[in-house]
Amino acid sequence: MDIHQKLEILAAAAKYDVSCSSSGAPKRGSAGKAGIGNVAPMGVCHSYTPDGRCISLLKVLLTNFCTYDCSYCVNRRSSDVPRARFKADELVSLTLDFYRRNYIEGLFLSSGIIRSADYTMEQLTLVARKLREEHAFRGYIHLKTIPDADPSLITLAGQYADRLSANIELPTEEGIVRLAPEKKVQTIRRAMGQIRARIDEASAERKAPRFSPAGQSTQMIVGADATDDHTILKTAENLYGAYRLRRVYYSAFSPIPFSAGQLPNQAPPLLREHRLYQADFLVRGYGFSIKELLPEPGNLSLDIDPKLAWALSNRAFFPVDLNAADTWLIARVPGIGVLNAQRIVTLRRQRKIRFNDLVRLRCQMTKLRNFIQTVDYLPQHAEQSSEALKAKLAERQLPLFTNMSV
Repeated sequence: MDIHQKLEILAAAAKYDVSCSSSGAPKRGSAGKAGIGNVAPMGVCHSYTPDGRCISLLKVLLTNFCTYDCSYCVNRRSSDVPRARFKADELVSLTLDFYRRNYIEGLFLSSGIIRSADYTMEQLTLVARKLREEHAFRGYIHLKTIPDADPSLITLAGQYADRLSANIELPTEEGIVRLAPEKKVQTIRRAMGQIRARIDEASAERKAPRFSPAGQSTQMIVGADATDDHTILKTAENLYGAYRLRRVYYSAFSPIPFSAGQLPNQAPPLLREHRLYQADFLVRGYGFSIKELLPEPGNLSLDIDPKLAWALSNRAFFPVDLNAADTWLIARVPGIGVLNAQRIVTLRRQRKIRFNDLVRLRCQMTKLRNFIQTVDYLPQHAEQSSEALKAKLAERQLPLFTNMSV
């Protein structure tokens, strides 16, 4: 099998892991030292960073052979799929060739488990080490860790990678026991804790060796079992608090060939995954709690986004007077983000906020006009019921997503 055939198989096999977005890692260039791949100021496509940059990564598996037999995984031991494996030097050469042709700015590398967890982690780290030390590669590297591997190997990987991830995959221990019995929640969390401790040490000590400067992330599969959005978001909230993750990624389950009988035959709507990302962002960026967004067990509304759903359930806060309200409350108005909330507060120190100011700030006028008041504007439908407003606004949101599925 030539390298192009391997790439076709292993790039396709990597598509199910979505935890591969960069987080604005600091530059690895050093004054007076040459290197290639340090293209942080640029971005072309594929992966979006929290600071708004768009970067391209070579996203690939070292191998799709695996000794594990996780029911939801297309690369599981019992799956009848074409198998391939890169040698470390092949993958290093491929990464450098792709970079020199301006196809990529970095590498996201994961793998099935081969021989043992330690051996697999050694091979993943070897690729990163060769890129950094032998080829002076200064591009972005994200390594998927193997939680069962020796802690010293994960520590070594963090010295070469910009980001590490340890995927928890399923939001409940019951789900992991049923669908991935060879994995242990305690082992995954132990690896996350180790990564957090090393990151904290590197941040606290100026002269400490670099360790995963872009932090760590994880992935949860949505729809592989009956777990609802409330439980998924509570698990994410716990992971953020316990391990200071940069991101939790949500991946809608995709039915796979020859799947086990306990898996659903249909994928959940991609819109459900989208709503989870929106809710996650509200928790991380807006100060919402899971209890506010989903007070009871169940799923997020597919008709409207979580911020709008909260506003419709808490009409007592509205309409918000933009000339008097606190910044946190303005940011909770549908159609106004954190940055524009800060701009509004800055502007009103100079003069009264008028409706056209919101137009100039490019706020989402269709949403916010029902929830704000300014010196020259009061909503005409302030007394309209939440149900009527929901129906009115849902009609304008759903056409963007009605055909979405995976």
